[in-house]
Amino acid sequence: MIRDIDLQSIQEVRDYLEQAKEAQKILEKMTQSEIDQIVESMANAAREEAERLAAMAVEETGFGKVADKVVKNLFAANDVYNAIKDMKTVGIIRRDEQNRIWEVAQPVGIVAAIVPSTNPTSTAIFKSLIAVKARNAIIFSPHPSAAKCTAEAARIMQEAAERAGAPKGLISCITQPTLAATNELMRHKLTDVILATGGMAMVKAAYSSGKPAYGVGPGNVPVYIHESANIAKTVQLIIQSKTFDNGTICASEQALLVDQSIKEQVVSELKQQGAYFLNDEEKQKVASIIMVNGALNAKIVGKSPQVIAEMAGIEIPSDAKVLVAEETNVGKEYPFSIEKLSPILAFYTVKDMEEASAIAVALLELGGLGHTLGIHAEDEKVVEAFTIDKPVSRVIVNSGTTFGGIGATVAIQPSLTLGCGSFGNNITSDNIGPQHLINIKRVAYGIREMAEQESGVKEENPALV
Repeated sequence: MIRDIDLQSIQEVRDYLEQAKEAQKILEKMTQSEIDQIVESMANAAREEAERLAAMAVEETGFGKVADKVVKNLFAANDVYNAIKDMKTVGIIRRDEQNRIWEVAQPVGIVAAIVPSTNPTSTAIFKSLIAVKARNAIIFSPHPSAAKCTAEAARIMQEAAERAGAPKGLISCITQPTLAATNELMRHKLTDVILATGGMAMVKAAYSSGKPAYGVGPGNVPVYIHESANIAKTVQLIIQSKTFDNGTICASEQALLVDQSIKEQVVSELKQQGAYFLNDEEKQKVASIIMVNGALNAKIVGKSPQVIAEMAGIEIPSDAKVLVAEETNVGKEYPFSIEKLSPILAFYTVKDMEEASAIAVALLELGGLGHTLGIHAEDEKVVEAFTIDKPVSRVIVNSGTTFGGIGATVAIQPSLTLGCGSFGNNITSDNIGPQHLINIKRVAYGIREMAEQESGVKEENPALV
């Protein structure tokens, strides 16, 4: 039975699509300089509003920390902006004079953007920037639990774009998010491409819509700590990464695989730097609240260790930064081995790199294929041997995977949408940017001619001269 709210939300989507169509036609005719001024204005506005949007996101969703959400908003406004600001996205973007080929950028049109509740405002800023940089209109379908803050981020982006000369209706956000509205947005004839960040069900819906889609799979990031690692530095990086925004970024560490030879040192260092190791009884109590009906319990997502401990009925120190449980098995019947999106880590002891590899692959197959893998080692041969055959799209070496995966601390493209390739049933393994939201037309001059062939051509004769 269709509810009134469904009908209203569907009509809202159709209205936004009509407005976006007209706005995109205007944007498409703008010069590179005009587009760049618009994107700069948007980045400046995101920078100015970063703190307010972060506070809104935490208040509305209950996930994460305000200070860290400020950092995520600024990552989009600064790091992403700096990475794309000089990118050519209008007209002829590359000329290969030797081969006489020009590459011409044309926008895809209207982008349908699905936004998660874990990173709502930063994702909205990010997707607005890359869409408009590529001369597209964009319509957001927010998660119901993050509807207000996502809509506010979209409004800020639209107003900033307008101040720099962009048309009205370029950036919009569904105000009554329903499943019916999201489906309408993804399947409507005016939608040209889908940029989906969210749970697996939403990503599958995007790929099933009949539209080109960039879907992003889940992360269940294993991190191998090899005996050659700088232990104190490694632990510091992992704690900083895992506790950032209470673990809501999908590239955050989920399981540590630690060489037996250094286990005592790593455990000691983890405890010294704020990790709380659960005993068997505490482990069972926390395990009981990690999953609900076979899936991650949304009530623990982005919560502090103290809140999670209280939910589980255990007591932990007020200064504990992360909960750690020793684990030996992998599977849904072992909750610590799944993606937890909270400051909870599984700790596996391995006898060597081969065992670490086997556990890493098992963890990825459980729920993180194609996403991210981490390794801490000073021996480069170990890094190569461990990483070369793993089914992931990015391997972060000697850096926190939260920051490395998004391109904040390594030299891959800064992005808040991380492709998982065919491993994760995604169309790309890239960190998504404006280049994924343009069509590239190739203008190719003739540089050779087909040979004139007589009847009875000999096989060794070349087809081209």
